[in-house]
Amino acid sequence: MTELQQLIDGFLENEFETSPVLASGLGLTEYDHRLDDLSAESFAKRDADATDWLDRFEAVPDDGLDADGRIDRDLAIAMLRGRTITADWQGWKRDPLTYTSPALGGLFGLFLHRLRPEAELVDAAIARLEEIPRALEQGRQNIDPSVAHPLIVERGLASAKAGGRYVRDLLPDEVADPDAQKRMREAGRRAGEAFDAWVEHLDTVRQEATGEWRFGEERYTRLLREKENLPYDARSLRDRGQAEYDRLDAEMRALCLEARGTEDWRTVLHEANEDHPRTEEDMRVAYADWTERSRQFLVETGLVTLPEGDACVVEPSPVFQRPVIGVASYMSSPAFTDKLLGHFFVPFAPDGTPAEELQKRLAANSHSGIPTTAVHETYPGHHWHITWSKMHASRIRLVLGTPYFSEGWALYAERVMRERGFFTDPLQELQHLEATLFRAARIVVDTSLHLGDMDFEQGVAFMMEKTPLPEPTARAEVGRYCWWPTQASAYLTGCLEILRIRERYLAESGVGDIPPAEVDVATMREFHDRLAASGRLPLGLAERAVMGDPA
Repeated sequence: MTELQQLIDGFLENEFETSPVLASGLGLTEYDHRLDDLSAESFAKRDADATDWLDRFEAVPDDGLDADGRIDRDLAIAMLRGRTITADWQGWKRDPLTYTSPALGGLFGLFLHRLRPEAELVDAAIARLEEIPRALEQGRQNIDPSVAHPLIVERGLASAKAGGRYVRDLLPDEVADPDAQKRMREAGRRAGEAFDAWVEHLDTVRQEATGEWRFGEERYTRLLREKENLPYDARSLRDRGQAEYDRLDAEMRALCLEARGTEDWRTVLHEANEDHPRTEEDMRVAYADWTERSRQFLVETGLVTLPEGDACVVEPSPVFQRPVIGVASYMSSPAFTDKLLGHFFVPFAPDGTPAEELQKRLAANSHSGIPTTAVHETYPGHHWHITWSKMHASRIRLVLGTPYFSEGWALYAERVMRERGFFTDPLQELQHLEATLFRAARIVVDTSLHLGDMDFEQGVAFMMEKTPLPEPTARAEVGRYCWWPTQASAYLTGCLEILRIRERYLAESGVGDIPPAEVDVATMREFHDRLAASGRLPLGLAERAVMGDPA
């Protein structure tokens, strides 16, 4: 075993001990019964560990490392630099989801993947349920109204309310044995009481919160350069987002004019969105249909190599996620298992959503918009990418990664499927372009918010003016950007970087003068397979993985 591999193994072991929910989600079932330590002391240790491990990885020389080894080392360095850059932000004092998400996600994953016999899953779930009061009490001690912002607390409050119902009423129904179900209900009752107290506390914190969500230009730029391996700062990223918005707006106007005789794409899309599923189950069925169509298109065209035995099921979104995530999402099978089953969650509404609001939500999942979302989440988007990479990427690349790659890939997947003729209706193409334009608007608002050039209300106004979002959705979107700086910029930024890498790859393959839609499919497949197999790397490292560049 090389010195680097020993270092990686030690680092990963520390990661798993620090976050047993992460380890369990990767398929390491020996961690199934534990929840993370979320005390202030634990977060201080995480910060110290990040600095220590960063020093150790930076001390590993190039000598003796092959190209993949250098990339693995540099991946660890990039992710650890990201942690050190954000350490002083102390998100664990600001965001209640720090405490709610591991508890609920850790329980949900046990029964979603079912890697053990049911009796063992029940024991693990009860052990985690019994740890929830401790985890939420740590949150009570840590969340600081002087640094927390009401917007961020409100988001956590909604999740906490759904969490109480999940552990009490829904989780016990995951098991068939009556005695086991009874034990689950009793443990769920106690955990539910802890959630009730947490909700009450967060409601008070929300009223008292006076903190800041603005992340700051220096941190934002350092994350782009040192974590994401990108060559630009926050302001130049914003300029890039605005330029893409303008380009896409012009393309949509031209497409609308050709297909509908008007440049008013907003009105055309508004009318198109009236053609939508009328029930949530109808929506799920429509997404399942387009998931199968997208997979069959890949079978017929050979744009990527499909793993033998993979499958992707289309299901309602988890109840506890519905107040927080109102869009489609994806969860892969555990990375350290040989399972190739993915889960595409379609956006069901929170309990108690009024009928009128439900129809508005369904209109956001129109029949013309569903195809591009299905591609993004499944084939050749998230599901294909993650399934393919788990079969090829190194162990550390299955643990560490960035949304700039994964979300960039999924948006690129939409683009390449359009290039190859998957979308056969101009409305489907228009929905794809609008989804991309929406990501461009996100870049402008996300950067402007954290640079201090927009406040929350200005961000909402921009999204309502520049995209078809209604006000409630725009407010939820901008709240997300406040809560998760840099993430909203990942989609289009990553896609543009992948397109740049593709351009270089095709040029060096001798076909750079051929339009990408006409390039031989075998060449495109080789590019897709090679890039996706590299994992979820920062894009600068992904380019090295594909092009074979030296460090």
